[in-house]
Amino acid sequence: MRLPTFFLKSLPWGRCALALSALGALSGCQWMRMNDRQSVMAVDGPVARSQLDLFYVTCWVTLVIFIVVGSVLAYTTIKFRARTEADENAMPPEQGHGNPFIEVGLIGASVLALAIIAFPTFKAIGFTYDVPEAEKATALQVVATGYQWWFKFEYPQEQIQGAGNLTTGNELVIPAGRAVHVDLRSVDVMHSFWVPKLAGKVDMIPNRANLLWLKADHPGYFWGQCAEFCGESHAVMRFRVIALDAKDYADWVALQKQPAREVAVPAGAVPKAQFASLRDFQANEIGFPADDPLELSPLDAWRAKQFPERDEDPALIAQGKALFQAKTCIVCHTIRGIPAAVGVRGPDLTHVGARTTIAAGLLENNSEQLQRWIHNPSLVKPGNKMWVEGYLVNHIQLTSADEVALVAFLRSLK
Repeated sequence: MRLPTFFLKSLPWGRCALALSALGALSGCQWMRMNDRQSVMAVDGPVARSQLDLFYVTCWVTLVIFIVVGSVLAYTTIKFRARTEADENAMPPEQGHGNPFIEVGLIGASVLALAIIAFPTFKAIGFTYDVPEAEKATALQVVATGYQWWFKFEYPQEQIQGAGNLTTGNELVIPAGRAVHVDLRSVDVMHSFWVPKLAGKVDMIPNRANLLWLKADHPGYFWGQCAEFCGESHAVMRFRVIALDAKDYADWVALQKQPAREVAVPAGAVPKAQFASLRDFQANEIGFPADDPLELSPLDAWRAKQFPERDEDPALIAQGKALFQAKTCIVCHTIRGIPAAVGVRGPDLTHVGARTTIAAGLLENNSEQLQRWIHNPSLVKPGNKMWVEGYLVNHIQLTSADEVALVAFLRSLK
């Protein structure tokens, strides 16, 4: 098949070369980040691996198409280009349109390429849709519910006497090597559940049941986030998946079923903390320093969070507990062990001190960042309901001393 000379002369070779060079440079830069913490190219579970394998099949097919089409284009461009003025004024070469061999061959090649992609696609859809039959009997059941802008995780198989399902906020703890069936729900707008290294994204749609399943190959700490625009703080709606070995997971479940930890206050004790003035928390710095333990070894950092702080101040903790009830925090949050704290609009805080992050995975769970969040949640996560329907509606005002006491109380909840 020959191409008309006027078409060959008009090819923008300079632009093509520039585009290819830019694509190569961009690919090189991105290749450096293939093992990033939310990379889909470095997977740690069978569901994500199945999706990655399908992606590779598609890439190989399209690469073959690119090479074949590019080779034909290069061959015809070189062979039939106009070399002299006479060639420029000559009649166009004989065209290949209507050649049955060429047209039937192109149709057959296209069908073959689609078939090569289609069969693995149907197989992957069937595999990733729900837990395989062989693993359903032992699968862990989890209900994930999306809120603006945080995630609630419930464990229907783990019942707490008098309190219903075991519930956590923004940290989904699972046993490594065991299938996890996740029912996806939303109470307000559409969200999307995505843990790149374990499974693909699936939407959480109001009034519609959706599901996915995942499994971690080994113990680890995995980053997840909402992947569907859901409002002004969508970009900071995150969560974590912590995979533990069987014993550690059983220990975690047993601890989570316990009511909130009580810290005994010695008679006559007074708070020792010095109430320093607040720092300027206007900048919303996302992420953690490069030398932070949560960045260097996140699973170890999570394990360290499960133990009480060495420098606890019992009197300050008691003061914070009283403030938590007096400032109407109990209206939106549950803390098992405090009878009046049965709110469901915000995350369950029974063991919030044992989590590595706060504000739906945005900030590290340490004293400074927790105080920053309590001081003004709207500066960290604009439009969040804790500020709009909590602080503003209930006219909550906190002094620096109040904030320090609340931080001490919340960090004691292991």
